[in-house]
Amino acid sequence: MPASPIRKLVPFAEAAKKKGTRVYHLNIGQPDIETPSIMFDAVKNSHVRVLEYSHSAGNESYRRKLADYYAKVGVKVNHNQIIVTTGGSEAIQFGFLSCLDAGDEVIIPEPFYANYNGFAVAAGVTVKPITSSIETGFALPPMEAFEKAITPRTRAIVICNPNNPTGYLYSRDEMEILKSIILKHNLFLFSDEAYREFCYTGTHFSAMQLEGVDDHIVLMDTVSKRYSACGARIGAFVTRNQQVHDTAMKFAQARLSPPGFGQIASEAAIDLPASYFDEPKAEYLKRRDTLVSRLNSMKDVFCPNPGGAFYAMARLPIDDADKFCQWLLESFSYKNQTVMLAPATGFYGTPGLGKNEVRLAYVLNTTDINAAMDCLEQALQQYPGRTN
Repeated sequence: MPASPIRKLVPFAEAAKKKGTRVYHLNIGQPDIETPSIMFDAVKNSHVRVLEYSHSAGNESYRRKLADYYAKVGVKVNHNQIIVTTGGSEAIQFGFLSCLDAGDEVIIPEPFYANYNGFAVAAGVTVKPITSSIETGFALPPMEAFEKAITPRTRAIVICNPNNPTGYLYSRDEMEILKSIILKHNLFLFSDEAYREFCYTGTHFSAMQLEGVDDHIVLMDTVSKRYSACGARIGAFVTRNQQVHDTAMKFAQARLSPPGFGQIASEAAIDLPASYFDEPKAEYLKRRDTLVSRLNSMKDVFCPNPGGAFYAMARLPIDDADKFCQWLLESFSYKNQTVMLAPATGFYGTPGLGKNEVRLAYVLNTTDINAAMDCLEQALQQYPGRTN
């Protein structure tokens, strides 16, 4: 099981804090946006006397409201095509375990969400990465790259839209390219849409909106980022493929049920008006612009402008991202402060890639982002392994 590139440096951050150094956490997608009070109120006012198991697919009342939510974003499903999961993580696991056998292969454009790799290892599945480039802002690789990677053991393609870790927003045209590939080769398309509400340079187009491929699509979703409720551990596994749904239900039954209070809170969140997202989206946009502007103003640093989510990938003049990120916490401080980043090596499946790239999560306010960028600018001047 691979170590998490996001969490493996936590002991060094804790040690820095014990020394009295302030650490700006740009390493993990933990928003500081307040969780909607309607979610807390629903739990407080639930008057639950026995915290029972729910249906293995999740509470029917919540699944019905989820179907209404999806309809509002252009995705037509019914509540019996939804399985409530323990976070988006379990939805990814259910997808791998339901649609692939041990030894099968899944194609994922890299850099990709590091935990896809972990879930693949747990399922005995091989990840075949195809590389997207920072020069193109991490756009979808050409169809030829997919065709070259497909073997008799290939069963699925995984995308995250908008993307974690790059922030890239896949266009409808790119989604149509993926449609043609999965139809030609009879593959599944797993679409992780955790950041659907946070698109800045275009409109989100869901894989579930593709026509004529209902049996090929699995949507993986979560409330974690949408409502800044990472600790609720509520996600969703959505498919119109009845056989896939029935298979995933066996795994859902094996783990009994998703979290009870999390479902109560998440069901209440659906009652929020669409305008609720205006404020957090505007805030993330402001943070994105601050971060990208500061990064690109630094000598020999390049950061493409992300179209969605709240992550950015930057190329730095460094010899080794893992060493640099550890050095920031172990050996560097500026005005008794430092910054925690995620080395990009853990987001690539191809060995050797990402050595001079880092992922930054713009989940802090702009004052803290500017302070973190001050630290990074100073660090790049002092780092012994600077390359130019």
